[in-house]
Amino acid sequence: MDTGPHEPRTGELRHIGSLMPKVEKTKSRATERGELMRFFQRHLNYSRKQDGLPALSMPRLGRILEGIPTKDLYYLKSVCTKAKNFSKKFWWEVDPKKHETENPF
Repeated sequence: MDTGPHEPRTGELRHIGSLMPKVEKTKSRATERGELMRFFQRHLNYSRKQDGLPALSMPRLGRILEGIPTKDLYYLKSVCTKAKNFSKKFWWEVDPKKHETENPF
């Protein structure tokens, strides 16, 4: 079936997107620090639930851990994991008042 020189042939051309394979474009937002925060959140919320306290959200935990470098979070993770009471050790280590000396000089 000839449609003439100036008329487009419909039905023969397909969009290039239909010829290309479908690729899932999922950006991984997982970060090293985020994984550590999830670890702490999971462990702390477990004990908080048992004590009848509300769960810690990620933004709240981020605010608590804001000034702590990532390498120190690894140390905190190892210390808390070895402790008998994870939550108690975590809150003691995070509280800066517990680590002050009366007369530093």
